[in-house]
Amino acid sequence: MKALVTGVNGQVGKALLATAPEGWTCVALDRAALDLSDATAIARLVEAERPDLVLNAAAYTAVDKAESEPDLAHAINGSAPGAFAAALGLTGGRLVHVSTDFVFDGTSGQGYQPGDPRNPQSVYGASKAAGELAAGEDAIIVRTSWVYAAGGANFVRTMLRLMRERDTLNVVADQIGSPTWATGLARTLWGLALADKTGIYHHRDAGVASWYDFAVAIAEEAHSLGLLARVPRIVPIATADYPTPARRPSFSVLDVSATRAALGDEAVHWRTNLRTMLEEEKALG
Repeated sequence: MKALVTGVNGQVGKALLATAPEGWTCVALDRAALDLSDATAIARLVEAERPDLVLNAAAYTAVDKAESEPDLAHAINGSAPGAFAAALGLTGGRLVHVSTDFVFDGTSGQGYQPGDPRNPQSVYGASKAAGELAAGEDAIIVRTSWVYAAGGANFVRTMLRLMRERDTLNVVADQIGSPTWATGLARTLWGLALADKTGIYHHRDAGVASWYDFAVAIAEEAHSLGLLARVPRIVPIATADYPTPARRPSFSVLDVSATRAALGDEAVHWRTNLRTMLEEEKALG
């Protein structure tokens, strides 16, 4: 069995390669190997490789920069999934596409269900919503949130750097969501594919948090592992005190009950996965 894995230099792509089931051959694709803004190149690659799966973990993820580069964001996030779906429709095979909580507006008071209406509030969110529609009904679409992994570019590692440099940090406390360890997400992506599911699913770690809560936990866990010499003062602030070009959802908790039922397992709490990731980070040196 063969899978094309895009975004292999990113957190989810690396995790997908690391968790590939026995019997699967993965063709690892980075930006140099495949330009996701080129639909013709996508079609040619799928025709040449004829994969059983395309695991599309690549994306334009610069949320704020997307506000000034909407065409590129939409080409990569919005059009590429459609190009993969069209090509796979000719060769056979299934598309597994990673999406985001940013397709929602953040106004819900309860966890978002897979079938809830999309209402993105940013260029990035709109481009990912377009990608979901382009992927089509035969695809497996998995929305996730606040992804992190050892060695990656993410909130956890940014906080570790700042906590070593500063005595006090200000962190937004009025945006609520759920951290997601990339390894757990990768296992869900493979699991849904092997179970031959279709449609939209959600994946996140168990529990909810604000960015402030997440930062406090990072400091405490990192200090206990010796990654930080001291725990800095962390000050909760409002989103209005930290303006950004792109609007973030104030509440983006995803309901994962349908996903866990489909796979017959349970989500692991985000703090447990955070501790595992930090142990891996420590091992990297």
